[in-house]
Amino acid sequence: MANNALQAGTLFKPELVTELFSKVQGESVLAKLSGQTPMPFNGTEQFVFNLEGNAKIVGEGEQKPAGKATLTSKVIKPMKFVYQARISNEFQLATQEKQIQYLQAFSDGFAKKMAEAFDIAALHGLEPQSLTDASFKATNSFDGQITGNVVKYDALTFDDNIESAVQAVTAKRAVVNGIALSPEGGQALAKIKDKNGVSLYPEYKFGQNPDSFYGMTSDINRTLAVTGGTAKTDHAIVGDFQNAFKWGYSENIPLEVIEYGDPDGLGRDLKAYNEVCLRAEAFIGWGILDTDAFARVEVNA
Repeated sequence: MANNALQAGTLFKPELVTELFSKVQGESVLAKLSGQTPMPFNGTEQFVFNLEGNAKIVGEGEQKPAGKATLTSKVIKPMKFVYQARISNEFQLATQEKQIQYLQAFSDGFAKKMAEAFDIAALHGLEPQSLTDASFKATNSFDGQITGNVVKYDALTFDDNIESAVQAVTAKRAVVNGIALSPEGGQALAKIKDKNGVSLYPEYKFGQNPDSFYGMTSDINRTLAVTGGTAKTDHAIVGDFQNAFKWGYSENIPLEVIEYGDPDGLGRDLKAYNEVCLRAEAFIGWGILDTDAFARVEVNA
């Protein structure tokens, strides 16, 4: 008889959760550019201090002047992301070693799906599967919140577009340490040449994805220009990803083996077709702490 290593409601081991989200960091443009190791959380509040003016040197006996400070906060609440897939119920009859192989393949795919879903939700404010507007689009997404610093995209002068976006951020005394590009944006850079026909950005030729662009952490990801729904077609987003954007995940990721019913709405009973459904859920939260610290290059600006 097979040694069934997995039962319904099993949790991924902590080390596997860490591995899963290290893979998410490799697939998600936001996770890569933020340059942070996400800490598990159940919900957190990030405080942002804005201190105006400069410090003052105070002599002996001299009155210490007042400074002006404003305090804002951003509550980051995790949202549930779920992915499920049907496989043959031979999985339940397999040896423990074979089950582990099944689960490793599933976890690899799950990490990529979480990365893609995270980007679509946080960048565009969409429900990732249906590409319909999510309730948080206006309050917790780049498309919904970055509405002032927007530059119109022109493939022939895309480098100038990026420069204008950077200037929009730095004019508000923020820094730019990251740039997210769409595949089309990367190709546009690759085609720009000087008056002698020499490529100005050869590192983007032939579909390459360099890790940096003029000192900024860089990444090309197709989630910037999602086709469908109400997503903005962003060919570049620049800004302070390392300090003005935060994200994290819950430390428990439940994995369930469903044996009966029609849990995914395909219209066929699992038992009747000798199938089981593997379902995994993750809680991911994010927040844009300073909207002035980002700018978008968009087709329809």
